[in-house]
Amino acid sequence: MSDIKRIESNARMSAAVVHGGIAYLAGQIGTPGNDARTQTREILAEIDRLLGLAGTDKTRILTAQIWLSDMAYFADMNAEWEPWVAKDCAPARWTGEAKLATPEHLVEIIVTAAV
Repeated sequence: MSDIKRIESNARMSAAVVHGGIAYLAGQIGTPGNDARTQTREILAEIDRLLGLAGTDKTRILTAQIWLSDMAYFADMNAEWEPWVAKDCAPARWTGEAKLATPEHLVEIIVTAAV
């Protein structure tokens, strides 16, 4: 049985969990009130940081689940996402529209990655 590594845990959740060679990141959000591009940029920087703590990086992302508070932000999110994704390492990805934690949160991204 492999060990479970929990990263930045509190009573509610962990920012990331590593088990069986896979890093599972919690949903990442940007600063409320910022525009969708800025929030996406903040989220991607946090994903990079957490993947590093998990012992991996964006070249090993397997899946990405993206939630937008309004599909009108799709192009703005992609304007940050596309240059960030490592060349020839695009993950399986899906994008949907949903109510997020607050109306000021426009983008949430959840990734899993191989370690």
